[in-house]
Amino acid sequence: MKENILDVLMYLFENYMTEELETAKDEESLRSELQKAGFDHGQISKAFTWLEGLAALQGEPHAPPPGKQLPVRIYAQQELDKLDVESRGFLAFLENTGVLDLASREVVIDRVMALDSEDVDLDHLKWVVLMVLFNQPGREEAYAWMEDYVFEHSAGSIH
Repeated sequence: MKENILDVLMYLFENYMTEELETAKDEESLRSELQKAGFDHGQISKAFTWLEGLAALQGEPHAPPPGKQLPVRIYAQQELDKLDVESRGFLAFLENTGVLDLASREVVIDRVMALDSEDVDLDHLKWVVLMVLFNQPGREEAYAWMEDYVFEHSAGSIH
């Protein structure tokens, strides 16, 4: 049996995350299909809660006010425990290249912290970034770049 929320989220994303998802499946049928795929009911519920949290963050502002100096991100100890140096460096890379803005970076960190894993490796972080960008209107170009990056730098399916 698969035990990780991120496994459930990645399965959903790989198999159902298209623009037609909203009309194609309701939550109950998705839950049923996830259980048939071998996921635990508790992990499925946590994954849907995670997705609800992501949707709640969708309306956050995406850009700092013009003329303002960009702040330096200081990570809390819990964030340092969950995101290793490589992952934090990757977030900085994405921010410096314009794939993530300040708000989307914070959404990524929030969603990483909402996972039940003690630490999140770089491959899993890439999938969280992809899910966050998919869910944010106006970030289609960044999503397309990240999608290409994930599939170019991943050995097939992660789960």
